[in-house]
Amino acid sequence: MEAGVGSEAIEPSGWPAFDPFELTDTVLGDVRDPYPALADLRRQAPVHEGPLPMPGAAEPRLHGTPQFTVYGHDEVVRVLRDHETFSSSIYHDVMGMVMGRTILEMDEPEHRMKRALVSPAFRSRVLARWETGLVTSVVEGLIDRFAGNGRADLVRELLFDFPVQVIARILGLPMEDYARFQRWSIELLSVMANFERGMAASRQLAEYFSGILEERRRSPSQDLISDLASAEVDGERLGDEEVFAFLRLLLPAGVETTYRASGNLLFGLLSHPDQLGAVCRDLSLLPQAFEEALRWEPPLTILLRIATTDTELGGVEIPAGAHIGVCVAAANRDERRYQAADSFDIFRDPRQHVTFGFGVHMCLGMHLARMETRVAVSKLFQRVEGMCLDPGDLDPHIHGMAFRSPTALPVTFSAVRSSGD
Repeated sequence: MEAGVGSEAIEPSGWPAFDPFELTDTVLGDVRDPYPALADLRRQAPVHEGPLPMPGAAEPRLHGTPQFTVYGHDEVVRVLRDHETFSSSIYHDVMGMVMGRTILEMDEPEHRMKRALVSPAFRSRVLARWETGLVTSVVEGLIDRFAGNGRADLVRELLFDFPVQVIARILGLPMEDYARFQRWSIELLSVMANFERGMAASRQLAEYFSGILEERRRSPSQDLISDLASAEVDGERLGDEEVFAFLRLLLPAGVETTYRASGNLLFGLLSHPDQLGAVCRDLSLLPQAFEEALRWEPPLTILLRIATTDTELGGVEIPAGAHIGVCVAAANRDERRYQAADSFDIFRDPRQHVTFGFGVHMCLGMHLARMETRVAVSKLFQRVEGMCLDPGDLDPHIHGMAFRSPTALPVTFSAVRSSGD
């Protein structure tokens, strides 16, 4: 599949205005720095009975179901690797109502078969075509909008827009639909904060995609929806509801987590000027810088599993049917694995983090997220010089509990190059 939907930069004229933080309840937890509390819990024991503390978020109603949270790195890896004991089927109850039946909730062998139907669209040769013909032009067009101003809020003017434009163009959607597509994506993800709104977004997305999918089945194009409509493995094809479910799953990953991960990387660099300078001088450092940012501040802090049988984890007895919160944010800062784990250090000895998961449910879109972030940040650093946090804004910071990212990244810069330089 080749992204052939327009190569020119997208113009903003005619878009309905949409503030990315208009839907503030999507943060799911009013927390600035959860890490001291997470470290205390992890040092007491790698596994605790009870849910992850999330100040400011509604407590889930589980009607007596046992709950446990895993904070230690080795214990988190064990849970994510052992998909037979720790099932992903919990997502059927958590997100199935709004997304439909997705690979997120499937166990083997169903998961393997369905994943094989959608994974070809995320292979390296396809990503390479998206990078040169699509992602670069999107990013360049967004930078053009603020490059002459000498200042920008990178969250609102670059990071929030570029992933949704990329995903929308990969899907082959018309430009005039991007703003509502973006809003529905975020409303969908916030279903636990606002059930009615999330369900309404789910219905609207299904209605929206229904006509597009019907047209693509009749007349395929060079886009991801056409690929999903025609994908086949061992004679098995995706039905309409399965395509809708995958698209609902793709949207939060493509819109929410990518912009948050990119923002966390830029915040880490901008708040450590020596490391920022090193990356600006040598853009080949960007991949390792992004991996460090994913470890240090993952955009999504917790994954979910359910125990299929009585088991033991970290010295704690866990009964069958228990709900398990897998705190990747705490695991990524486990001092048993990482030296100076609370520090952002792009030059540390690389050790794999668990932000993208582990095992059979390793994030399908992780290579796309890496490519998008690398292109966005490298183009930004190539175009502007002397970038630093705006000294007039004294308190930029990362915020949230379940989802974390900067709410703003106000910067100033002194020199600008054109996109053709």
